[in-house]
Amino acid sequence: MLGQSTLSNYPWNRGRLIGQKPPLKLQEVWSIRIRLEIAKKDRDLALFNLAIDSKLRSCDLVKLKVIDVAHGNSILSRAMVIQQKTKRPVQFEITPQTQKSVSSWIARKKLTSQNYIFPSRAKPDDHITTRQYARILKSWLTLIGLNPDEYGTHSLRRTKATLIYRRTKNLRAIQLLLGHTKLESTVRYLGIEVDDALEIAEQTEV
Repeated sequence: MLGQSTLSNYPWNRGRLIGQKPPLKLQEVWSIRIRLEIAKKDRDLALFNLAIDSKLRSCDLVKLKVIDVAHGNSILSRAMVIQQKTKRPVQFEITPQTQKSVSSWIARKKLTSQNYIFPSRAKPDDHITTRQYARILKSWLTLIGLNPDEYGTHSLRRTKATLIYRRTKNLRAIQLLLGHTKLESTVRYLGIEVDDALEIAEQTEV
């Protein structure tokens, strides 16, 4: 049995992976998407696609209602929600493939405008929890052979933002898409390295 002094000196993070969780790569996004389509997991496909497009924190994603993304029977191409953390609005795009998967899921579950898009199976009037979402994410990662301990729900929030940044180097656009109040937060969130900064500098003539 360990003594009290030994326990107090035991590192809390021993054996755990810490630090910022990496985003998914484009081929990994498509690998998960295809497997969910083949398995006909309508809810998971809608949740995955909406997580990638919206770039929302898990606490905001799980609370989305049908009215947030749909007008009548049509899924919007753009939506806006108030972020729980900052209390500020953030807009996001809903691509055609996400519109299709979300529409199919809503129709299958016969959800109304005031229903949560991803209702809890135990409590139909409530939404899935962030913990449930994290468990679902782990099952997706396992599907394509990734180590689920190396990723988290923020991996999906960062995925599209990182891909957009790599293509455009437009930090201001990413800041708006993520709903950050400060550009410095976006820089830290994307994990921009010195090489990225130098590459931008080399492509800029003055």
